[in-house]
Amino acid sequence: MKIERMKSVRIGAGLGFYGDNWEPVAASIERGGVQFIASDHLAELTLAILQKDRQRDPALGYARDVVPMLLKLWPLMRERGVRFVCNAGGLNPRGAAQAVLAAFQAKGWQAKVAVVTGDDVLPRLQSAEAGFDHLFTHQGLASVRERLVFANAYVGAKPIVDALDAGADIVITGRVADAALFLGPLVQGLGWTLKDATTEQDLNRLAQGLTVGHLLECSGQGSGGNFGSQGAWQAIPDLAHIGYPIAEVHEDGTALITKAPDTGGRVNFDTVRQQLLYEVHNPHAYLSPDVVLDMGHITLHDEGHDRVRLTGARGSPPTDTLKVVAGFRDGYKAEVTWGFSWPDAWDKAQAAQATIRTLLKDKRIAHDELYVEYPGLNSAHGALAPLPKADALNQSNEIWTRLVLRTQDKAAADGFGRLFPWIGLSGPAYTCGFTGLHNTSELLGIWPTLIPRAEVEQGLRVELMS
Repeated sequence: MKIERMKSVRIGAGLGFYGDNWEPVAASIERGGVQFIASDHLAELTLAILQKDRQRDPALGYARDVVPMLLKLWPLMRERGVRFVCNAGGLNPRGAAQAVLAAFQAKGWQAKVAVVTGDDVLPRLQSAEAGFDHLFTHQGLASVRERLVFANAYVGAKPIVDALDAGADIVITGRVADAALFLGPLVQGLGWTLKDATTEQDLNRLAQGLTVGHLLECSGQGSGGNFGSQGAWQAIPDLAHIGYPIAEVHEDGTALITKAPDTGGRVNFDTVRQQLLYEVHNPHAYLSPDVVLDMGHITLHDEGHDRVRLTGARGSPPTDTLKVVAGFRDGYKAEVTWGFSWPDAWDKAQAAQATIRTLLKDKRIAHDELYVEYPGLNSAHGALAPLPKADALNQSNEIWTRLVLRTQDKAAADGFGRLFPWIGLSGPAYTCGFTGLHNTSELLGIWPTLIPRAEVEQGLRVELMS
């Protein structure tokens, strides 16, 4: 088919995580003048959630919010020629596409849906005799190999470009890197060089596009949501009707970050700057599958009226490896929470906790850890939130206690809640009932590692469905 390139592209943020709100996306389509929406459904641990879904039903394993989301958005998109890219395919991109197409067919709608596969590298890790050490602890893969249940590489923008070139209205991928969801439409729409990018101009354009993706990948967080600046967050208007960020990107990579008119939130120097540094380990070497970004020369110019101009990103060639996120069975957890009131609230909580520890020892219940925290005191910041002295805590109106048992024995987790009910009448006086008495969950550990990119990219496939 004939591929038309543009002088500029307007792309809007979709979701920032599985379960995010898609109503602001409708505003971007209706009033934001966008040509593309890119939607990130996969937070770092979402694949673990999808794996549990897939264990219950092999037809699942994808972010199921993509179906109701597209049922809402497709009529708006179709009318305006807007195209949609997402990684909602998770562990089962083809299953996600089939679910979307089935829902569309029930409505009498037609759309070209492309599926990107090939990020699944579980067989490679399961058969590896060496390598694939943990990225941070450097522990050998042999310690978890037999318990692996998924392994997916963070792939780049190339298959998205191919899918859009093939005429896809909707592109559904697996574990594509977050910002690559946005870079793909920019490369395709503006005709940038991607695969063979070697010149400074090519690499800097990709760096600008990657920066745009990074600024838009977290939905409302890029337009004033979750804004933490002391004394300034109160001025962010109308979060109930927040507008997700939109980027207008030109051929040279210059970008304007904005949002749809008549929406809440705020796009200004401070909100954009906060998102720019979000989840960035090294701002001078922000790694991605497509380009290594140096943020050190970026300029953000606040033009007012929810408009911030972005220039100055610099790029260098990507590394010869891709990041992999793998998951492995890591035992079970059970948790119970209950509260104690004044007087002596803290001492009551400590006595009850000591009782549970005694019972675990007396009954020889196998466990790796009993984790204890106090919601409202230290559950957000842990050891970084030093507790007041016991005298002050005993004057508190209430102390809540959360105990979490981690164990490799499912029977031990299932039985944890049975240690508690009798304390209601035979332990320290408490104020509120127990929650979580019968709540056992399987734990999935996360194994980050690296894989040679050539091993992954040779297996990437784009399938057009309709």
